[in-house]
Amino acid sequence: MKIAASQTGTDGTSISAEGLMRKVADPFDMGGGHVDPNKAIDPGLIFDSSTKDYIQFLCSLGDTSASITRLTKNTINCSTKSHGMNLNLPSITIPNLERATTVTRTVTNVGQINSKYTVLVQAPSGVKMTVEPQSLSFNITSQILSFKVTFFSAQRVNGGYKFGSLTWTDGEHIVRSPVAIRVIGFESYVYV
Repeated sequence: MKIAASQTGTDGTSISAEGLMRKVADPFDMGGGHVDPNKAIDPGLIFDSSTKDYIQFLCSLGDTSASITRLTKNTINCSTKSHGMNLNLPSITIPNLERATTVTRTVTNVGQINSKYTVLVQAPSGVKMTVEPQSLSFNITSQILSFKVTFFSAQRVNGGYKFGSLTWTDGEHIVRSPVAIRVIGFESYVYV
């Protein structure tokens, strides 16, 4: 299957994802966007993940301690419960939002030692999205900081994925996280 994905062509027309069925490309087709090698040299903030983070993620998916032990060649114990959506990736996907879900992300400042980033939120349609704290201040002693993002369902019916974003900026760097949410809930009935 061929995939051609981009938001807009040079002439301003929509470009579609090609496969068995033609459709307008969405963020799943495009990922985090296009890579700019010049900006990648100085990203400002990074989302760092360790082997331990991925092991906790596999445990949260229901993989057994034995299967992960075989994979890593180290003894693994999946007895501690973890939230699978907390894998420290820039993107945030919640496949089954019922009422409210909170995820945590941690960023490492690799830019100016003393810098302050503020958040810009573009919530997916039908979802309320809050970020705490709303600004991150880095200095010589605080170069790694965490933030929490809470998603609230504002609709009551099952639906497809809705897309938004969360962006941290210090005025020079733009660190964007794509957000994909699928709301599930109870259908509302109107009796006449």
